[in-house]
Amino acid sequence: MDVTINYNPNQTFRSFHKSDALVRGVMGPRGSGKSTAMCYELMRRAIDQAPAPDGIRYSRAVIVRNTYPELRDTTLKTWLHLFKEDVFGRFNHHDMAHKIRVNDLNFEVLFRALDTPEDIKKLLSLEVTFAWVNEARQIYSRSIISGLRDTLDRYPPMKDGGPTWSGLILDTNPPDTDHWWYKIAEEERPDGWKFWRQPGGLFERDGKFVANPDADNLENLSGGSNYYLDKAKGASLDHIRVYYCGNYGFVQEGKPVYPEYYDHIHCSQEDLEPVPGIPVYIGLDFGLTPAAIFCQRLVNGRWVWFDELVSEEMGVERFGTLLKPMLARLKDHKIYIFGDPAGNTRTQTDEKTCYQILAGQGVDAEPAPSNVFTLRREAVAAALKRLIDGKPGLIISPRCKLARKAMAGGYCFRRMQVSYSERFSDEPNKNHYSHIAEAGQYAMLGAGEGEVLVNYERPNMLAGFGRGKGVHGQNSWML
Repeated sequence: MDVTINYNPNQTFRSFHKSDALVRGVMGPRGSGKSTAMCYELMRRAIDQAPAPDGIRYSRAVIVRNTYPELRDTTLKTWLHLFKEDVFGRFNHHDMAHKIRVNDLNFEVLFRALDTPEDIKKLLSLEVTFAWVNEARQIYSRSIISGLRDTLDRYPPMKDGGPTWSGLILDTNPPDTDHWWYKIAEEERPDGWKFWRQPGGLFERDGKFVANPDADNLENLSGGSNYYLDKAKGASLDHIRVYYCGNYGFVQEGKPVYPEYYDHIHCSQEDLEPVPGIPVYIGLDFGLTPAAIFCQRLVNGRWVWFDELVSEEMGVERFGTLLKPMLARLKDHKIYIFGDPAGNTRTQTDEKTCYQILAGQGVDAEPAPSNVFTLRREAVAAALKRLIDGKPGLIISPRCKLARKAMAGGYCFRRMQVSYSERFSDEPNKNHYSHIAEAGQYAMLGAGEGEVLVNYERPNMLAGFGRGKGVHGQNSWML
């Protein structure tokens, strides 16, 4: 069967398609044709594979998105629109695989998401020829990208000639400057990695936004160069600068966990230092991206978050080595450390809990009294809403950069795909910002901020609360 594929790449992707770099990434505004170009790149590379001894061109690709709803509702639809099932073969919804058999082409395309740790484990055990990460800004773990690289060049096997070319391609709307994409593309620039930045759909000049006639893919957008101007009407400045101008930046996604937070009110104008003679409470969140927040409750009851420690791709033991010097600088304070109660679960490697690992390094921490989300949230929200001497009951130092972004909406409830209504998940989205925000919850809950809330809860709401030491080494107020 003869199949003709018509594709005319824009200026950015002409350069992209010519490159054989092991890892290639493209960042640009919405509507710039990134997903379409990535689909065609995978198909082109499959067609360019050298035939195996039996004359068949074998290859396997995996297409990755952060969640299955996004994978199914966007990425998969784009792929099947370009490579229709009546021509390229039926898509298997059970296996989430498109097996293409056209002439001498044997091309298997797997669609995978990262909803659970088990999904990630299965993804990183694959053997593929190439991979595409769609909307990479939504994937906060750099280790997933590194692990995905290790799945490449594994198919077809060498006995069948091996792959002609193997590599990883990525596309994204602009992430924030604390994302791994920015660090790799703009700061580290490692060998074998190449990045392209598409022209923005809008320019910002003298406080106004003007259309860029040289933006990519305008011929496929309704309104042409006015497409982005129309989209910008009524949008926030951050949204316009990121999604339409194509600039790095922070954009609030989903529904904020803390709508009570106002950065211009709750963030100090200058860096805050710990007040002498007052205890320091430290909250910890674990996982592969441990985080710590450093807090004080002043004599008038006001909370201050004065410092943070945010890690990237490290275990608790290594995190403890970073935490100890910060604790040493607070040697003149009484220190109380509370963490995620889930840290009491033994690891599969050495059967030690996170708290035992930290104790082995001389860091004395204990689980927060509860892991019930409503109580954790309200322990912080109550302070945000409180006024003390005309000032907020919680103030954050500008030194706590990630905590500020988390409170401003980075820590959020994910928007769900529901027809004719706006719905959000019941639990916060686990992302780059959730760790530091939840560390703050554990610190304040452990210090007793949630005691009043708990006293008002019905008895059955207390089921599952732990019995442990309180802030002064005695029985917890959870008894």
